[in-house]
Amino acid sequence: MPTFEGKTALITGGNRGIGAAITRRLAAGGARVAITYARNKDLAEALAEQIRREDGQAIAIAADATDATAITDAVDATVAEFGGVDILVNNAGYADMSMPALEDVPLEVLDHTIAVNVRGAFLTAQAVSRHMGAGGRIINIGSCLASHVLSPGLTSYAMSKAAVTGLTLGMARDLGPRGITVNQVAPGSIDTDMNPADGPGADYQRSQNVFNRYGTADEIAHAVAYLASPRGCLRHRRHAGDRRRIQHLTDISFQPQAERREVAAPPFRHARKGIPGRSVMGTTRPGGPVHPDE
Repeated sequence: MPTFEGKTALITGGNRGIGAAITRRLAAGGARVAITYARNKDLAEALAEQIRREDGQAIAIAADATDATAITDAVDATVAEFGGVDILVNNAGYADMSMPALEDVPLEVLDHTIAVNVRGAFLTAQAVSRHMGAGGRIINIGSCLASHVLSPGLTSYAMSKAAVTGLTLGMARDLGPRGITVNQVAPGSIDTDMNPADGPGADYQRSQNVFNRYGTADEIAHAVAYLASPRGCLRHRRHAGDRRRIQHLTDISFQPQAERREVAAPPFRHARKGIPGRSVMGTTRPGGPVHPDE
């Protein structure tokens, strides 16, 4: 298990799902952790308290990913509490679970998707970069949907996650000379409360990978922990045109692409919101295709 003794990690949307698993994994390795959330304060505080009861150090900070001032304040609060930021995990994200057709996507939904998934990740990394030194690690949580969109109704989300890939490329170029690595984990179907392995459409999702199963949040957390550790020092996403450098976009695949079995995507109603829609597609990489801003 990689050790993070003496390191401080900031995990956006770190209070539930994949974010909570990453928070617990880094804290178990000895990292001081700060998690941000937009909602579910009780959940965030409970996770931080659990880590403290286990002799770790943790704080929970209210910070909406669409609020530039709140983002900067959250980074400043982390630095004030722990003295700096060594690891940033840009995990907070948003997807419209109603999965509307392209012609029906409301402008406010498009703007919010970009604000959380792209602008928020950019601004958080920008603020953290002012405090991060050599050996720093930035891991962006992307999505397999950036390159493999197997169901309709996901255009705005897929677009935003493709932008995260571009963000990772640019940040790697900017921060590499400072000794800071930048990587992306591109998740697929993960068993979380937003996309449960026994939920509507789950069989279709499983059919889209050769292992016929969902991933777990802990599996994503282990991938992130590797990239955040000293062992991840040679994993660094470079500009695609730079042939002098080895290129890495960390997809860490246990669900490799393969010939797919034909399974129809069934209609479903979202369990939490009662929103009619289509099945969220399965994927070829670990992770969850959608995860809300926390």
